[in-house]
Amino acid sequence: MQLSFKQYRTIDLIILLIVLAAAEAVTAVAAKYWFTGEIYVLSPTVAVLCIVMMRWGAFAAVHAAAAGAALCIVTGAAPEQFAVYCIGNCFALLGLLWFRFLGKDKVRAKVLITGLYTVTVFCAVQIGRWIVGLFFGGSLSDIGGLFAGDSLSLVFAIIVVQLTRRLDGVFEDQKTYLLRTESERRKKEAMDLGDTEYGDDAGHF
Repeated sequence: MQLSFKQYRTIDLIILLIVLAAAEAVTAVAAKYWFTGEIYVLSPTVAVLCIVMMRWGAFAAVHAAAAGAALCIVTGAAPEQFAVYCIGNCFALLGLLWFRFLGKDKVRAKVLITGLYTVTVFCAVQIGRWIVGLFFGGSLSDIGGLFAGDSLSLVFAIIVVQLTRRLDGVFEDQKTYLLRTESERRKKEAMDLGDTEYGDDAGHF
């Protein structure tokens, strides 16, 4: 059965959503029950959002909100924390500005630009959480704690995104990827057909 582009996109987004929500829940449980004394947290949210935005653009807003919800549900957070993490995570979409001004191919191709894109997404998430938190009684000084406490997640995100950009089709716009692979498939078929015809002609000598 051949999938349409919309079906492929839906399946891919759902798989990435499940992976992100599950990973965020596991890390939240680990932080809550096993590493309670640690001041640093490790979250896969920024890493996965960077990949989803590269693949599907603004659809990543769903994943951003879901990651925040998964974290809050597992930790038994208060309602205002749901707003802080679900809405704050959506500030990650500011990273799309890199694609608007440079294009996805250039962001993906250059190590430095990929790194700056990842840092932008991380900073946007932390600032977004801080801004939303201010509406619920947070203080201006909370911004330092957000950046420091989640700094391990930034290191993790940079490593993951740099690794995935080396994997064919993972850190790549999916419409571009599908068109590229289809073009490569047709060229290969044309070459194979040419080789077959040549072989048939050679058999008449």
